[in-house]
This record gives sequence, structure tokens and C-alpha cells, in this order.
Amino acid sequence: MTTTNLTTTTAPTTARLPRELGRVPAVAGSVAAALLGNLLLYGIGLVAGGSFELTSNGKPATVTAATVATMTVVPLLVGLVVAALLSLRWVAVIRVAQLVGSVLSLATIAGTVAADFDGVSTVTLSAMHVVIAAVIVVGLEAARRRAVRDR
Repeated sequence: MTTTNLTTTTAPTTARLPRELGRVPAVAGSVAAALLGNLLLYGIGLVAGGSFELTSNGKPATVTAATVATMTVVPLLVGLVVAALLSLRWVAVIRVAQLVGSVLSLATIAGTVAADFDGVSTVTLSAMHVVIAAVIVVGLEAARRRAVRDR
């Protein structure tokens, strides 16, 4: 009779995004992640030499950290809260919100490119739109998974 020694190996553990979250933590976490990411990008853009200045209605204007925070938090919070509330009745709306939110975020890069920012500012501000699109998809997916499980 032959015996075989079987050994098991486990893969190293890595940090993972939460697979599911309740609606409130998904919204709050998404907004916080987008804000942190975009402020980090803003800082990198400043260090890289971006002026974040443009001409608006014939007058010079500057995008500040407060502007970045406001333009990140307000639309994202409104959209995620609307999606979360609608998903209480219709969970499938989350998929629609993922698509619409991410497409709108990416489509509005055109306005950044059309403005008269310097190159570093344009690239940095455009990257912020990509951050928001990714956060929308990931955050709403975590909320959708919990909502589907809890049905």
C-alpha cells in the first residue's frame, strides 16, 4: 500500500476592496475615496507645475483645492444618494447608475480639454474624472451586491 502526503498551500493574502457594503457605507466610502484621490492628484499636479488657471467668461479663474473638493463631492454625493434611494425599490437601477454615472464623468473630460488650462492641469483634471468614474462603478457594485443578498 502506498501513502501519499498531500500538502496544501495558500495564496498570500492581499488587500481587497470590500465585496459588499450597505448603501450608506458605499456612498460615504465612495465619496471619501474620490475626494482623497482627487485631492492627491491635485497636489501632484501642483508639484508637477500645473497652474490650474483658465479664462472663464473673459476673466482669469483658478481651480483650487476647494473647487476640486466641491466638484468632486457634490455631484457624486447627489448621484450616489439618488441611486441608493431608488435601489430600495429597484435594485437593477444600480447597474443603470453605474453606466450613466461613469459615462457622464468620462464625457465631461471634454470640457476640461476644451478649456485653456496648461498641459499638466488638463491631464490632472482629466484624471480626476477617471477617478470618479472608477469610484462610481466600484462603490455602487459593493452596494448592489449587498442589496441583492439582502433581498
